[in-house]
Amino acid sequence: MPLVSTKEMFKKAYEGGYAIGAFNVNNMEIVQAIVEAANELKSPVILQASKGAREYANPVYLKKLVEAAVETSNIPIALHLDHGDTFELCKSCIDSGFTSVMIDGSHLSFEENIALTTKVVEYAHAHGVTVEGELGQLAGVEDEVNVEHHSYTNPDDVVEFVTRTGVDSLAIAIGTSHGAFKFKPGQEPQLRFDILDEITERLPNFPIVLHGASSVSQEYVKIIQENGGSLQDAIGIPEEMLRQAARSAVCKINIDSDLRLAFTAGIRKVFNDKPDVFDPRSYLKPARANIKSLVAHKIKNVLGSEGKAE
Repeated sequence: MPLVSTKEMFKKAYEGGYAIGAFNVNNMEIVQAIVEAANELKSPVILQASKGAREYANPVYLKKLVEAAVETSNIPIALHLDHGDTFELCKSCIDSGFTSVMIDGSHLSFEENIALTTKVVEYAHAHGVTVEGELGQLAGVEDEVNVEHHSYTNPDDVVEFVTRTGVDSLAIAIGTSHGAFKFKPGQEPQLRFDILDEITERLPNFPIVLHGASSVSQEYVKIIQENGGSLQDAIGIPEEMLRQAARSAVCKINIDSDLRLAFTAGIRKVFNDKPDVFDPRSYLKPARANIKSLVAHKIKNVLGSEGKAE
């Protein structure tokens, strides 16, 4: 089947009490692992690329990798721009075949965010593409995103923002953050479900998105540490909290750092165990296997999307 829009995906997810995994892609092995896991578990999936991923892989190469994934699978796949920061970037992705884009105007004033988001929505909807907006800011560092202080989404703003912009989904800030170091040592990870509940009351049946939702698997952190890495105090979002969110209005959960950790753990272990290895296939295969295992785990135990492609 061809690439699909997220519109129908989110409708089914909202009604079914599960979320769609939005996994960031950068190269062939990552695309292969995500799609193989989703295909085997019959789960819809969103492949998302950031501005940095497009620059790293080349937009044409990245698009062709996704086309290959679609051709070799039998599940709904959407291609999404993660954290688009300009109208021009969103337009470029829409024109090249993306089925969904995010315009992140969360760093702007409320009125400026509305103006930028509306401009993207008008162009996207004219081309059959869905748009994700954002209110509130997540702290942390990941690709182009570098925010020092967290600001929770104000429920008083959401109805006006969605009504005036016409966005199809909304990314909110309720305690998640970007990167592998989401909390300070000794700080208790916590999501503000009270904010989520209030937003859900004000926007019934509207798909909500969580960014910065990697759980930072301590299994992979340990492997990296034991094989020359330095990730002390890397802490993520507890998976049971994400599952609770997925049962509510959260229809899309972004996962990037967990993929990076799984991939790096596979490579570091091979380099440490077999220092004579220089064939890229020898260390990329276990890295790819780690990502496939991780994605399968997320689909079954966190997102709840197993079997939902049928």
